[in-house]
Amino acid sequence: MNATAVGPATRVGARRVMHSRRAIVGGALLLLIAMLALLAPVVAPADPLRQDLPHQLERPSRAHPLGTDRLGRDVLARLLYGARLSLAVGTAAIAGALAVGVVAGTLAGYGGRVGDELLMRATDVLLAFPGILLAIALAAVLGPSARNVVIALTVMGWPAYARLVRAEIRAAAARESTRAAEALGATPLRIAVKHLLPSARPAIVVQATFGVAGAIVAEASLSFLGLGPPPPTPSWGAMLAEGRSFLLIAPHLVIAPAAALGLTVLAIQLLGDGLRGDRADTTS
Repeated sequence: MNATAVGPATRVGARRVMHSRRAIVGGALLLLIAMLALLAPVVAPADPLRQDLPHQLERPSRAHPLGTDRLGRDVLARLLYGARLSLAVGTAAIAGALAVGVVAGTLAGYGGRVGDELLMRATDVLLAFPGILLAIALAAVLGPSARNVVIALTVMGWPAYARLVRAEIRAAAARESTRAAEALGATPLRIAVKHLLPSARPAIVVQATFGVAGAIVAEASLSFLGLGPPPPTPSWGAMLAEGRSFLLIAPHLVIAPAAALGLTVLAIQLLGDGLRGDRADTTS
């Protein structure tokens, strides 16, 4: 596939995704969540950090639609601001993993045997460790903060993208269009940018979509363990950790963040299913 064919193929893919019910539902739900997170300062009924001890552990009411926590803070406000953190961390982590993985995968797939061996052995070492345990270890060493969570998730995620890009690059390098560009004297950088990476783009997009869901869950897991942004920063994982002690007397403290996390992951998975189905159609 040459560069000129990518545009029409992308437009065809976009039209097919628009006819995918799962992609439409997932995209609409994800857009709604993103808009609520973006408009949190306007939509939130209260300051997420303001404590009101006389009204602690209140059940949902008109003043507090999702109740209050053990310090009297509005759960809905913390949920909305927590959405901002989860989406930002998940997107930033996947962007970082993609940046490293695409470069490494391209060098491994089209940079020669020595580079391929070195980079793939590095990915083997990292993939030998369970991803979440590696992220926990890095977050524990670096310290609790949103930036360090992004770094930990980037290190955890890039090997998978490197292997994916390497496989796609090697397949694209064997095509006649790539051979023709080499024969015409095109530089390796131009061939990679104009011929190889566009062919890998559909697979990268699908993988990254599912990766955002995984990164959001991983961030919640790290926050649940106390390795995410420090208190009182609103985080879905931290809200779950705080609410588990009051599960029997104030179940809304756990139900609200769990439902928000589940809906967000579901929306991303539905969107990813639609994109994956589109890729299967275009490659068949």
